[in-house]
Amino acid sequence: MLLLLSFFNPLSHVCSHLLTERCTSKVLHTHLFLDSWHWGEPVSNFRPGVDWDWPSPSRMAPLTVDCRYSVRVSPQMANRIVDSARSILNKFIPDIYIYTDHMKGVSSGKSPGFGLSLVAETTNGTFLSAELASNPQGQGAAVLPEDLGRNCAKLLLEEIYRGGCVDSTNQSLALLLMTLGQQDVSKVLLGPLSPYTIEFLRHLKSFFQIMFKIETKPCGEELKGGDKVLMACVGVGFSNLSKTLK
Repeated sequence: MLLLLSFFNPLSHVCSHLLTERCTSKVLHTHLFLDSWHWGEPVSNFRPGVDWDWPSPSRMAPLTVDCRYSVRVSPQMANRIVDSARSILNKFIPDIYIYTDHMKGVSSGKSPGFGLSLVAETTNGTFLSAELASNPQGQGAAVLPEDLGRNCAKLLLEEIYRGGCVDSTNQSLALLLMTLGQQDVSKVLLGPLSPYTIEFLRHLKSFFQIMFKIETKPCGEELKGGDKVLMACVGVGFSNLSKTLK
């Protein structure tokens, strides 16, 4: 169960979809892992991946895709979220495209709330994301749309500063897919490892008896932002026995 937590993270689902859409780009041409899963097709094994071409934060693509959503609340909530997020992001990049999804009636469910998902694309096809949502009704302190928008924008900027080919939320997902890959070397360049990822590496060692080679990449002329970590391992060669091989 511990190894499957990342698959059920809503942000992981969004990023896997976006990675699939760019699986033919310069950086993600060997990544694979997610292309068959996106279409619901069974796969027999995972191909090894090498992804460590990370641009500096100063070379982000002039496109940030935002999605704000609100359910069973005033549509004005979404507008307040985007205005506050733009007040932070427009200081760095002017080309920000906002998509809204306001649900009401039966299709919106029974829990009122709102949230914001931000996805930034680099010049070579890597996606970094951040997401925040309001607290459920009756749980925790009330969250203002303006605070949520600003905090989510700051989280995205932190992800860009941390860098790497995978954002901190999906580090564990990338490492798990590398572990399950064929018995070949896979590499990925990550930003500073999150506490969750560090604990996840311990679980991988316990379940699969696999250890990663960790090489630090200090920030400098080539790598901007925070210090990077180059992770490498040899996959265990996991195969899906339920798929008939032809």
